[in-house]
Amino acid sequence: MRVYLLDTDHLSVLERGGANSERLQRRLQTVSPDEIAATVISYEEQTRGWLSYIARARSPEEQVTAYGYLQRHLRVFCAVPLIAFDPAAAAIVRQLQMQRIRIGTMDLKIASIALARGASLLTRNVADFQKVPGLRVEDWTV
Repeated sequence: MRVYLLDTDHLSVLERGGANSERLQRRLQTVSPDEIAATVISYEEQTRGWLSYIARARSPEEQVTAYGYLQRHLRVFCAVPLIAFDPAAAAIVRQLQMQRIRIGTMDLKIASIALARGASLLTRNVADFQKVPGLRVEDWTV
């Protein structure tokens, strides 16, 4: 069975809605739900972002909006299985660091999880992720 991992940016597209989200959703419907997952790294990235957004909300009205975004975020992640950052992924991170692959730390972890699982990574950040040898990268928003 092939596995497709949603990168953080594809998850953000799903949360925001709009034309890119509709294209992505149509494409996701062409594969079995069992083949779609996200990483705990993406969960961390997005959760930190929404918690920061909540912390900056000053008025009760702004807080209502901020918590609504957090709830929408939780709904998306409740619908998508999360893949762990495990020892196999950690070993791949170490190998990629030794090769001096120049992408962000979180992206390196996401790529390592995809490589450890033999998964394809769905992302709009194709330029950076293509720097990772052996990683299958696709953008399903186009």
